[in-house]
Amino acid sequence: MRSTACARALAGLAAAASVGLAEPASASPDLEPAFGNTVVSEYPDGGWVRHWFEPDGRYRALFSSGREISGRWRVEGDRICLNDITPSIMMIRRFCTPMIEGEVGARWTSRDPLGRRVTNQLVRGR
Repeated sequence: MRSTACARALAGLAAAASVGLAEPASASPDLEPAFGNTVVSEYPDGGWVRHWFEPDGRYRALFSSGREISGRWRVEGDRICLNDITPSIMMIRRFCTPMIEGEVGARWTSRDPLGRRVTNQLVRGR
């Protein structure tokens, strides 16, 4: 049985990875809006996840439940992948999703691995 908390955690991973980013060693200026800022994923039930990506490949997230995860991000073709996710969520230590570029203020929807729709926004600051 999948709990709401696990579904929300997976949704956060999917939503976070939706921001266009470059390889850690070669961040291009048009993709830098994600660095130093926050991707906020919002759910219909009021839950949220805040995601932070670092130019050196580090990733971390904070859930409205208080849960925190961390990992490494990497671009693979036209997808961004989160690797070595700890603690693992439902045995998932790796997750990939298509990249979408956006500036601060951009809003977009995406779906989590369970098919739930989430609304994301790239907001200024941490």
